[in-house]
Amino acid sequence: MHLGTGILVAGGGLGGVAAALAALRLGENVILTEESPWLGGQLTSQAVPPDENAWIETTGATSSYRRLRQEIRDHYRRFYPLTESARAAAALNPGGGRVSPLCHEPRAALAAIEGLLAPYVSAGRLTVLTGTELREVAADGDRITGVRLASATHGDVHVEASYYLDATELGDLLDLCGVEWVCGAESRDDTGEPHAVPGPPQPLDQQAFTWCFAMDYRHGEDWTVERPKDYDTWRAYTPAFWPGPLLSWTDVRPDTLAPRTHPLLREEESLTGGHAIDRWTYRRIRSTRTFEPAFAAGDVTLVNWPQNDYWLGPLIGVTDAERLHHLEASRQLSLSLLHWMQTEAPRHDGGTGYPELRPRGDLLGSPDELALRPYVRESRRIVGEFTVLETHIGAESRQGAGSELFPDSVGIGCYRIDLHPSTGSGEPRTYVDIACHPFQIPLGALIPVRAANLLPAAKNIATTHVTNGCYRMHPVEWNIGEAAGALAAHCLRTGHSPRAVRGTPALLADFQRLLSTRLGFELSWPERIRTKII
Repeated sequence: MHLGTGILVAGGGLGGVAAALAALRLGENVILTEESPWLGGQLTSQAVPPDENAWIETTGATSSYRRLRQEIRDHYRRFYPLTESARAAAALNPGGGRVSPLCHEPRAALAAIEGLLAPYVSAGRLTVLTGTELREVAADGDRITGVRLASATHGDVHVEASYYLDATELGDLLDLCGVEWVCGAESRDDTGEPHAVPGPPQPLDQQAFTWCFAMDYRHGEDWTVERPKDYDTWRAYTPAFWPGPLLSWTDVRPDTLAPRTHPLLREEESLTGGHAIDRWTYRRIRSTRTFEPAFAAGDVTLVNWPQNDYWLGPLIGVTDAERLHHLEASRQLSLSLLHWMQTEAPRHDGGTGYPELRPRGDLLGSPDELALRPYVRESRRIVGEFTVLETHIGAESRQGAGSELFPDSVGIGCYRIDLHPSTGSGEPRTYVDIACHPFQIPLGALIPVRAANLLPAAKNIATTHVTNGCYRMHPVEWNIGEAAGALAAHCLRTGHSPRAVRGTPALLADFQRLLSTRLGFELSWPERIRTKII
């Protein structure tokens, strides 16, 4: 099958969906591809409730991201039997989780995303190809001329587009088309970042990824999963930088590295009565307090914890066999954590094991206990016209003055510089958790140094290993993708190149005006927030 379009977006995660929506709103036709069965990436197929800034209900995101959040809430109001108080709450939080003011089931986000895209599919302006992988890229000098995709439904699909946006989880299009990219940890000598690695760059030093799963609690029932084949290995594993076995209620605080112990819960009734605390409530995606009593027998929580972070090998820069090994090992770790909780974990009420914990892969669109895809924190990153460094946003580097003001801002974001344990260089290394200021997204970080019609649209912009730790979160990835989609559409309409838009003050001002007035972007933080230390 041969297809032509204005814009091809490879990867249907949050950045890819936002890129497609922006381009469609600006009048372009789009083909959107995704490897998994679900669009939405970390919010759906990876099953991660949103990590967001403290001001997200009023500022700190594009208007379309706020609409996505509202559509998720409205989905619950339309279809779920909510309590009167939950239905009346403007900031409805179906799961009552502590990680965000909006914790919800992945299917609710999927429904919202499909609803946002539906008008354009109906109009024939958007083609969505799920179950579709990149295979080959054709190029002529600095321009991509076409891609070949492998679709589970359509077989070989050849696409020719004017612009190609990479929103894949690992930056696969960057690799296939041969543009300049980096991965892993840069050298402190090269970037000047206080928390970059000493000595030479370490491209295999990549953050842990996590195969998440959901579970509920069925009082008096036994849902113990079969003993995973690698259970003995993970049960005995004690990282050198950990206070004890990985499969334990004790881990470390990311910011101080001090040991901490958080049990699953403290009261039996908290699992059935919606009053859970500690690990159970952190990423809880369904709370019985939200729904009428007859609807839900208990809470559902999402397990994305230090105990199932996988850091024994990277996904980029290794052979296919090594990558597949690490993916399977990550699955085994998560299944082992589940089995350990069901059989050996110390209980809050004495004894060991919670056989009542039921895995809910059915809520995640999965044929087994785990999410459809692993939660990936780190991608290949373009070598861009401008690279965001720790010294631009880190509180220590900025000495409390607030983040760097970028004249080419195309959005804003806010999160701590949060680097999970990583594969290290030979040996895994522990957390790097750094205070920073609310920041802007510079257009220069979205423009490759050489490629003419390729743009990054996810976690693959020109950040460093360090600053990726805060530019990778849900609303920021959405903003990046939306900016990339808008830029591609704007360039098609005006005939200007992305490089010219950034490099010409009048053209840059015109594009920023488009973002803020037509698409509802926020390009700067209020001063009272920009200087906050997060």
